[in-house]
Amino acid sequence: MRFVFVLLIGLVAGPWASASAKELRVANPAALEKAIRAAEAGDVISLNEGEWRDVEIVFTGKGTEAAPITLKAATPGKAVLTGASTLRIGGEHLVVEGLLFKDPDNRVGDLILFRKDSKLLANHCRMTQCAVINTQPAEGAADCRWVGIYGAGNRVDHCSFQGKTGKGTTLVVWLGNEGEGDGRHRIDHNYFGPREKLGKNGGETIRIGDSKTSMLSAECVVERNLFEKCNGEVECISNKSCDNVYRENTFLEVGGTLTLRHGNRCTVEKNVFIGNQANGTGGVRIIGEDHVVRGNYLENLTGDDARAGICFMMGIPESPAHRYFQVKRARIEDNVLVNCKHSILIGLSDDKNGVLPPVETLIIGNRISAPGQVIVEARCSLSGIEWRKNQFAGKELGIPATEGIEGVEPQIVRLEPLKATDVGVRW
Repeated sequence: MRFVFVLLIGLVAGPWASASAKELRVANPAALEKAIRAAEAGDVISLNEGEWRDVEIVFTGKGTEAAPITLKAATPGKAVLTGASTLRIGGEHLVVEGLLFKDPDNRVGDLILFRKDSKLLANHCRMTQCAVINTQPAEGAADCRWVGIYGAGNRVDHCSFQGKTGKGTTLVVWLGNEGEGDGRHRIDHNYFGPREKLGKNGGETIRIGDSKTSMLSAECVVERNLFEKCNGEVECISNKSCDNVYRENTFLEVGGTLTLRHGNRCTVEKNVFIGNQANGTGGVRIIGEDHVVRGNYLENLTGDDARAGICFMMGIPESPAHRYFQVKRARIEDNVLVNCKHSILIGLSDDKNGVLPPVETLIIGNRISAPGQVIVEARCSLSGIEWRKNQFAGKELGIPATEGIEGVEPQIVRLEPLKATDVGVRW
């Protein structure tokens, strides 16, 4: 039997809301339904310990920044949603905290959505200290996405996601919605745990946008997350929108890359990529215009081609939205690469029409130490690239001696990776 709970709470929240706030404890579906009817702005609805199976929770309302409406586990991690349970969040200033989704039915297309429906999205809402943990193999070929973010100004933080199998992105930001605008979300301090190789598209851990909305400005910030063995596909993170920031994340033995697949003007800075010589581990792949890749640390990566440490793709003339735009005005600055098998690849193409090399691109202040390895692999003209103040040491440079590249062993300063205790749920 499936229960549907609709939380229509706090439609008007005044300055008195926090003073009159109360906690409403619920132990079963009937008690939850009663609490929903009684709740007001600033209130907290707490789910008691136990299994909540096949429950469709629709959490809507309008709180304020000072007095949000909160749905949480009375004991963090002990209210367990399982089976075909789902969560929908729609409205403003709503907080979901401490819930555990365990072994979700992989026939559910969307487990957690930041919207009730296409007309009621989530704005300035938050999911924190929640976890999705799967221990079951996937069945069938249907997409099963764990988190879908709509609306504007939402946050997912200090959550843990692990054990994802089968097709479907772990966390997706959707753009092009009607309402007060899109994006400006923050995804931070989360743990994204091991994900097995899918063997085809659809195994991303994070995707922001899609090819149809890739020219929209999302302005999302993805920072201080730990990705461990997220091997679903070559694009661990798939950027498909503009003006996003990827900052201070750690990629530990990830058989894929942070891929700037579509969109322009993104920043990738101070991320740590630690391969530990694991198979297929990669760095950053660049496509599009005006991207900045700076201050990142990449160590012991083994990936080649699309999984090279820093990879520039070839562009397609008059490219359709879903293919490859030319790299223009990229700035690759102050990155450190240590003992990577393929440090820099310029001119990768998987399309016979990919004939446009990077142009107006600056590679400056980078330091590479790769004993026994070729530093730069060029498969296209380098006339559109300017080199300045780089120090590269390896078996050979791979390209003719070039002004702006000094063949000396650089001084290496290691960026420390995040630890599991820095991110994810605390319970």
